[in-house]
Amino acid sequence: MLSIDRLDVELLEMLAGDTRAGVVELASRLGISRNTVQARLRRLEEGGLLTGYRPELKLGQAGVSMEAFIGLEVQQGRLSSIVDALTAMPQVLEIHATTGREDLLVRVATETQGDLQQLIEAIVVIPGVVHSTTTLALTTPLPYRALPLLKHITRDAGWGRSTPKA
Repeated sequence: MLSIDRLDVELLEMLAGDTRAGVVELASRLGISRNTVQARLRRLEEGGLLTGYRPELKLGQAGVSMEAFIGLEVQQGRLSSIVDALTAMPQVLEIHATTGREDLLVRVATETQGDLQQLIEAIVVIPGVVHSTTTLALTTPLPYRALPLLKHITRDAGWGRSTPKA
């Protein structure tokens, strides 16, 4: 497990706000040296917490207005091949293996309702898919976020490494 502190969280917050911010700019905003920023970014990357510097995309601006979650019940032993088939579909944004009634929760996006219907039809005929349920996302009042959790687990830490509670 990677040890993080409040400075790491502040650095990640700044990156989340501006993925194009350079090391010198980040160092200036934080009041620390450029080398410290570089070392911390490298440690966060090598530790697997910071996995990339991606832009946030609003698919609706590109005409992709339908977003849905498809729950899939799958035959035992077929999970891997189903995930492979889903991964090959460009409309599939995320796949989560879950417990409960469904084995997979698949987040998808399409341009139209008709496109969504075609995608569902393609998914349900994948060998090993037993049952599906589809839920349309009307809005996303709270998009994915991780920084509040990181702030919470490092709330008692100062600058300097502090391992979150296990």
